[in-house]
Amino acid sequence: MNNDIKTTVETSYVSDRSSPIQSYFLFSYSIHIENNSNDTVQLLSRYWKITDGSGSSEDIYGPGVVGKNPTLSPKETFSYSSFCPLRTPMGSMRGSYRMIDEQGVEFDVEIHPFRFIASQVLN
Repeated sequence: MNNDIKTTVETSYVSDRSSPIQSYFLFSYSIHIENNSNDTVQLLSRYWKITDGSGSSEDIYGPGVVGKNPTLSPKETFSYSSFCPLRTPMGSMRGSYRMIDEQGVEFDVEIHPFRFIASQVLN
């Protein structure tokens, strides 16, 4: 089932809300979740592993996404945007969503690693 839930991610550096002098780099990310299964599913919780450019990492667990527990019917999509502050001009995130199907079966949807790069700062 988890192969039938597709996620795509877009990231960007938020330069006007960052302060490289203070080692504060803010990134935004938008995630698009697409239910390609024949079942209605609901997103219950999220897990993120955030790693900055120096190799320091942090694990984040929480209910839903952006305060919501979206339910997706077959072929339905849900998109949201959020932010990730880092102490370095580059880093990455990866994680998973805990979902539940109509039969009450819980499963994880892996979110493959995606990168944050403040290219303006690194040039």
